[in-house]
Formats: sequence, C-alpha cells, structure tokens
Amino acid sequence: MIKTLRSNFIQTYSKKQKPKLPPGPKPWPIVGNLPEMLASKPAYKWIHNLMKQMNTDIACIRLGNAYVIPVTSSTIATEFLRKQDATFASRSLSMSSDLISNGYSTTIFVPFGDQWKKMRKIVTNDLLSPHKHRWLHDKRTEEADNLMFYVFNKCKMVNDGTYGLVNVRNAARHYCGNFIRKITFNVRYFGDGREDGGAGFEEVEHVDSIFDLLNYIYSFSVSDYMPYLRKLHLDDQEKKVREALRIIKKYHDPIVQQRIKQWNDGLKVDEEDWLDVLISLKDSNNNPSLTFQEISAQIIELMLATVDNPSNAFEWALAEMINQPEILRRAFKPERHLKSDADDVVLTEPNLKFISFSTGRRGCPAVMLGTTMTVMLFARLIHGFTWTAPPDVSTINLSESDHDILLAQPLVAIAQPRLPPKLYQL
Repeated sequence: MIKTLRSNFIQTYSKKQKPKLPPGPKPWPIVGNLPEMLASKPAYKWIHNLMKQMNTDIACIRLGNAYVIPVTSSTIATEFLRKQDATFASRSLSMSSDLISNGYSTTIFVPFGDQWKKMRKIVTNDLLSPHKHRWLHDKRTEEADNLMFYVFNKCKMVNDGTYGLVNVRNAARHYCGNFIRKITFNVRYFGDGREDGGAGFEEVEHVDSIFDLLNYIYSFSVSDYMPYLRKLHLDDQEKKVREALRIIKKYHDPIVQQRIKQWNDGLKVDEEDWLDVLISLKDSNNNPSLTFQEISAQIIELMLATVDNPSNAFEWALAEMINQPEILRRAFKPERHLKSDADDVVLTEPNLKFISFSTGRRGCPAVMLGTTMTVMLFARLIHGFTWTAPPDVSTINLSESDHDILLAQPLVAIAQPRLPPKLYQL
C-alpha cells in the first residue's frame, strides 16, 4: 500500500515537474517518427508541411532518441539564436559533419569548445578580416572579369538555332568555384580549363562534388538517430559523402602537401592566398598552428560555404526579373542610389525574418565576403548583359525542385551584350 502510494506520488510529481514539450506527431516506440520522415523525403519539406498542418511555429519531432525542434517564427528564432545563444551554440553530431570536418577539427560543424574557438579565431582574424578582404581584391576582380568573358563568348555561340543561350546555373556556380579556388589556391583551373573561360572537366567534377556534399549535410541520415544501424548503410548517404570527399581531396590535397613542403624548404616566403596564410600561422612556440588535416578539412568547409548561396540567389532572382521586366529595368537606373532614403546593400536581417548569415556565436563570419560575391555576381551580369527568356518560353517556370531549394529546372536565358566588346576581353 505504502509502496503503491509512493510510486503514484513520484509519477504524479514527475509529470507536474516535467517541462511541456512543443506539439508534434505521436512517435513510435524506439524509432520515433523516423518511418514517416523516410517516407516523405526530403525531410525538411516534410517537417515544414507538418508544421503547417499543425498550425504551429514550433514543434517537437522525435527521431530515434533525438528530439528535433524546428522553428518557423522569427520571434522564436531570435530567442534561440540571441537570447538563449549560449545554450544553443553547439552543433549536433552527425555522420556527414564528422566526415567532412575530419573528426570535428574545423569551424562550422564543430561542437562548441576549444577546437571551435581556435578555428573560429583563425578563420575570422586571419582569413576574413577587412584587411585580408582588401588584400584579395585583385583576385576577386580577375574572376569577375573571367565571368564576363565567358558569358560574352556564349553570346556569340548558336544553340538550337538561338544566339546567346546561357545556362545561368552553370555560369553562376562556376564563377563561385573559380572565385574560391583563386583566393584559396591562387588557381582558376585544376586542369587546362577552356579558352572561352568556361569550366573544364576537373572544375565541373570539383564543383559537382561540393554540391553533392551540401546535399548530405545534416540531411537526416538514419544512422544519425540510430547509430547502431550505420554499418548497414540503409540510405547510402555515407558512401555518397565519402565518394564526394574523395574527389574533392583528389584535387585539394596534392596542392596543400606541395605548398607545405615549399614553405618548409624555404622555397616560399610570401603569402599569396588563403592556403599560404593557413600554412604560415605559428603558435607561441613558433610551431605550425595547424596540421595538414586541419588545413585540408577547413578548406573543404570554406568551399562548401562559398559556392552555394550566391549562385542560387542569383539564379532565382534573375528568373524572377526576367518574368517581371520592370524590375530588371529598375536595375539600370543609377539615380535610384541618389535618393536620400536609399540604403546600402545589406544581406543580413537583424530581425531574422529571413536568415542569410545567421546570428549569434555561430553566425557566419564571412558576411563581407558573401555579400561581395553576391553583389558582384548581380552587378556584373546585369550591367553587362540584357537578359530575356528563350524563344517559345513566355514565362520562366519558378517551381522549386522536389529535392532541394533550387529551381526545378536550371535557368537558361538569352544574354545580349550591353557594352563595347573590348570591355569583355581579359
């Protein structure tokens, strides 16, 4: 009797004291809501649709033994990322982040701690400072000039009986790829490249592998929530991540190893790019601050953070502007900058109505670089060319892909030069 009363009291007391979780679907024993998630890929769209159905801005979804708390309200997001920043400043462990960061030795994917502090300080102060941004100005300009040269050459080509057809997605992605390769390795091409300024086989393979990795970062792999199933490769994500990493490292690692040897042998004494900066950093005992593994993994992480957002933003925006020519025409009115209430271009959103660079301790330190890349992509291509839809296409289809946040079909548009031909030459 006493034992029963005590048990009932403890259960009642525990229920009263236990914090109430946000609403969510009823989980299955052990697996939680993994079956529903796996049946409704991609997971982020399933979660978003679920929250719409539940009419909630915050939810709690159990996947295995983990609780996923998605948020769609800017007010709640501010609470997470600003007011409660210290509590949520870490990163969850996952198969993809572990492999990409070489055992959590980098910046973006590393749980909050000493390694994150070390790498964050290096990336912020030694790679992304205003001084280094100015230092890399000429390299950024070279790649913007090459982009203009490439699109100008496409204007002179005939495809399907039409002059000037440009795959905008490819052009934007490879500008971003060229950009990050130039400031990291001081090269545009890993191979011979192309005379028209376009990407060669090596560059296409490199950028495609970067996007393959992006598809599997925090992608709700089954093994992240039920680790004992990892060896079964139920969703093949680990195999795909390892293959993409193999291709990327095939291009990166020989350059990194050779450059380290040049510095060690005294054949190189001046810094020319990010790789030189990372290699030449010294600790208090005048020993290298970073290992080869840390340098290699951090470079991959920088590549991942660079090629996606500017190219994707430009493709979506140009598609919308082609559909709404009045918006495109406004871009050619410089007097709009003379209005007293005009603001500078700002891609951050302090109230988190949208999240471009995030905020708080884990906010992106590359706001200046990311903004420069995005603005340069827009400015050069919109100033240099007139863009219209291909023949027989009245409206660009703005449907989103079923698998990611890209356009369902790559944007193909007609580019016509607006400037004298000599301004497109290298």
